[in-house]
Amino acid sequence: MDANSQLNVLLEESEKKKQTGNHLEAIKICERILHYDLDFEEAYEEIADNYLTLREYNKAKKALDRAIFLNPGSPNANYLMGFVYSCLGKWKTSIGYLERSDGLYPNHPEILRCLGWSMYHDGQKKRGLILLERALSLATEDVLILTDLGVLYMNEKNFERAALMFKKVLILDPDNEKAMECLNAVRFFAAEYSKIKKQMEAE
Repeated sequence: MDANSQLNVLLEESEKKKQTGNHLEAIKICERILHYDLDFEEAYEEIADNYLTLREYNKAKKALDRAIFLNPGSPNANYLMGFVYSCLGKWKTSIGYLERSDGLYPNHPEILRCLGWSMYHDGQKKRGLILLERALSLATEDVLILTDLGVLYMNEKNFERAALMFKKVLILDPDNEKAMECLNAVRFFAAEYSKIKKQMEAE
């Protein structure tokens, strides 16, 4: 087995650790890879992905700066950087990276989900919702897409559509506490909003 193949085996081992929630161990394996090859771009992406899960955004960004320097055309590195800036509330910067990622890897549901979320919060509400609906059409049982749409429709006071999203989440994942809390919130706000409308009409 040549050196590059050995490093790819280590990368797969890191991925397995990540999937089982052992993020610090996954990072250490990637750091071993970089000890042998400082330009192994995928290792930086893996490090960033793990730090994102740990909500250590500055460390994730540092790894992604290097990944994008090594390979500006990586859809995954650009997606992850867009995700980092979304978590930091820097919507315009997030959109820039996510649009680049979408251009490199069109019609990927997760990229569209994040792009739609960032656009909505940047004030491009209609376009954000359209992108999220497109993501849902490509991945109809994606809990993250359904949840994001539910939250945004609740924000738009489209309570019927919001409730539908959260009900679908609970069919797919009956123990999803966030979806249950959000569905209860939708029902409460829908009732309150209905009362307010009736009072205004009566006046």
